[in-house]
Amino acid sequence: MRYFKSLLFLTLLFSSAMAYSQQTDTVYTLKDCLDIAIRNNLDVKRSELDMERSKVYYNQARANLLPTINGEVTHNFNNGRFFDNATGTYVNDQSKLAFYSLNSRLTVFNGLSLINSIKQTSLAYQAGKMDYQQAKNDISLNVIAAYLLVQSNTDQVAQAATQVDVSKNQVQRLQVLNNDGSATPAEFYNLKGQLANDQLSLINANNSLISAKIDLLQLMNAPFESNVKFERLSADQLPGNYKQLQDEIYANSLRDFASVQAASLRVKSAEKGVSVAKGNLFPTVSLSGNLATNYSSNINDPYSSQFKNNFGNSFGITVSVPILNNFLYRNRVALAKIDLSEAQYADQTTKVQLKQNVDQAYNNMVIAYDRYKVLTDQVDAYAEAFRTIEVRFNAGALNSVDYTVAKGNLDRARINLINARYDYFVRTKILDYYQNRLSF
Repeated sequence: MRYFKSLLFLTLLFSSAMAYSQQTDTVYTLKDCLDIAIRNNLDVKRSELDMERSKVYYNQARANLLPTINGEVTHNFNNGRFFDNATGTYVNDQSKLAFYSLNSRLTVFNGLSLINSIKQTSLAYQAGKMDYQQAKNDISLNVIAAYLLVQSNTDQVAQAATQVDVSKNQVQRLQVLNNDGSATPAEFYNLKGQLANDQLSLINANNSLISAKIDLLQLMNAPFESNVKFERLSADQLPGNYKQLQDEIYANSLRDFASVQAASLRVKSAEKGVSVAKGNLFPTVSLSGNLATNYSSNINDPYSSQFKNNFGNSFGITVSVPILNNFLYRNRVALAKIDLSEAQYADQTTKVQLKQNVDQAYNNMVIAYDRYKVLTDQVDAYAEAFRTIEVRFNAGALNSVDYTVAKGNLDRARINLINARYDYFVRTKILDYYQNRLSF
């Protein structure tokens, strides 16, 4: 009996916990969405890997200044005739040979190729950092636009629901009047048609909201949840008139836009690449050292004595002068110069495209702001017109056609204003994006 009571208690507890978890909605702030997208987005991750790869190349370039040290251990078991290096004679017998060596080499000078390679890869690494920042900015802008679309569609759902409530109240009022013979059936059914139209608009608005949430969660690389919610933006987060002028925005973009910085750094990196290639045309000076010993079973001395007595070392300086190498090094210089020209063209193209994009973005922002102001005035005008028409309609001094026309004008104006408001917000964020100033 006690077992069944315990089982019942655990079942009720588990059911309550499940019910509570199902009722708990997931609520994301805009900052949450940005953090999750930057952490999860695959394009950002790939850009981070490219940056880390550039860092490895840079670390290797620095490590190339260090000397190389390699050890070698050789053990041979010979049978038959062979030359024994330890005795300097030919031997025709079974024997054991061992050889131990430690070699080191250090490049002292090679036309400054190693130094310039460090500078080249360092600049490439800095460019990789800028590419990584650009990837984060790109996904941030997309997330902001998607988040604002969710906000806009949420407002449209609320507006559509209000339209349904207004129409439903009027239908209920006219139904009573129609039953009493105080209203014509045409007016009653005309408003019922308007109610159905508003209900369809509400269905479409809800569908658009769900689609917007799915798109946002896909950018975040997060699974869709039917109960997911996104925190509403407060009024102080919505901008007023954008203060910066077009030329100022472009000047800031040239200085701060990550893609421009990356292109400029790659030009400098390519310049060092030319210096690296030219360094191969100069002589290379290197130092080398060697420690070695050996053992042979053909010598009667014990292993430890041979290891000590056969020990030797050497030290040398090598100067390698490139004379004729199938024009390999000169062609590398030519290729490095081509890479430099390509980087310069890419840099110029980036700046030209930036100017075009900033000009277009600024023009879109101005148009969006003007549209927002006009629609604000339009909503005020239609709202006042609808107020007076609704009073007359309720008093029986106006027919349903005039009422539905006035209501339709106001409803469309309010929806357009919602769209314009968030469209302007996105346009301002695009200008912030070009200045590397996306923040919330």
